[in-house]
Amino acid sequence: MEKKSRDLVTNRKARHDYHILETFEAGIELIGTEVKSLRAGKGNLKDSFAKVENGELFLYNMHISPYEKGNIFNKDPLRTRKLLMHKKQINRLAGQVKEKGLTLIPLKVYLNERGLVKVELALAKGKALYDKREDIKRRDANREMEKAFKDYNKM
Repeated sequence: MEKKSRDLVTNRKARHDYHILETFEAGIELIGTEVKSLRAGKGNLKDSFAKVENGELFLYNMHISPYEKGNIFNKDPLRTRKLLMHKKQINRLAGQVKEKGLTLIPLKVYLNERGLVKVELALAKGKALYDKREDIKRRDANREMEKAFKDYNKM
């Protein structure tokens, strides 16, 4: 049976700026109007990151625009949000972040098959400028090969 999930927000720049080493799924603590706003596609993960504090995992700088029909129930768009994971996983992530100098970056926010909002977190290492250039060269070379192959097959 295949999983059905719907992406609400993606962080496309994350794969450009970081080497993704491992990914994790985490729940997120949201208010009702934030869920409605996310379902409407009004979220942004640019410059967001996760951090372990006092044995708990928090997501910083995730922007969720206020829900238009939410009136007094809307919260601060950039507020810190708690991520929900097992204690053992959080401790493991905290150890890796502290020892190896890695960061926790959210890759996407999505609805799982049960309608719950989940965050895909990545344990990542920052790329240097030359790594980014190398990726661009590789992508361009692959694009050229695909184009040449496509043109060759048309004949």
